[in-house]
Amino acid sequence: MFDHVMRQIGDAVGLWMYLIAGGLAFAEASILVGFVLPGEIALLVAGYFCRYGQLDLWVMVVVAIVCAIAGDSVGFEFGRWFGPPLRRSRVGQFIGESRWAAVDAFLRRHGGKAVFLGRLTAVLRALMPSMAGMSRMRYATFLVWNAAGGILWGGGCVLLGYAFASALNVVSEYLTWLPLGILAVALAGYLAIHLRRKRKERAEAAAGASG
Repeated sequence: MFDHVMRQIGDAVGLWMYLIAGGLAFAEASILVGFVLPGEIALLVAGYFCRYGQLDLWVMVVVAIVCAIAGDSVGFEFGRWFGPPLRRSRVGQFIGESRWAAVDAFLRRHGGKAVFLGRLTAVLRALMPSMAGMSRMRYATFLVWNAAGGILWGGGCVLLGYAFASALNVVSEYLTWLPLGILAVALAGYLAIHLRRKRKERAEAAAGASG
């Protein structure tokens, strides 16, 4: 049932999923959409649809990676030019000083590697590019770690969604035949016990007749 519904959604959305998933991956850090809707959800769903042919897997992987890297680069420039006013604004207050402070500490501790490591955590993923720009990190340093993280995260989410769809397909096949297999095993067990009991009763009857 779930599989059927997902296929119908995929058919309805069609090639727009490239734009939707790529757009959310781009917007996650560039305009802090990741606080509302983490981009990996869209990429996982896109990977799921790739399994059934609505989307091409490797095109979606490339779209995810390019959008992830580009979105973080925009976030970096945004932080570089508008970071301090943003932090003092209502949006900055909504994000919360504790989150800003956590990213500050993480960036000081790990330097350029923080950009890569931050990609693996939802809160850091949304804030890290802007914070890196705000801290005046060299863009060349940022780009190297951003690209590495974008390849791992963007490609990995799509492939994970694809693998999940494949696993779900295998599970659904097992679920189709598993009840019949269990029933067959149960019947075989019942017949074995029944025949054993009959043999025992005949043996006891024969022993009583001979005695």
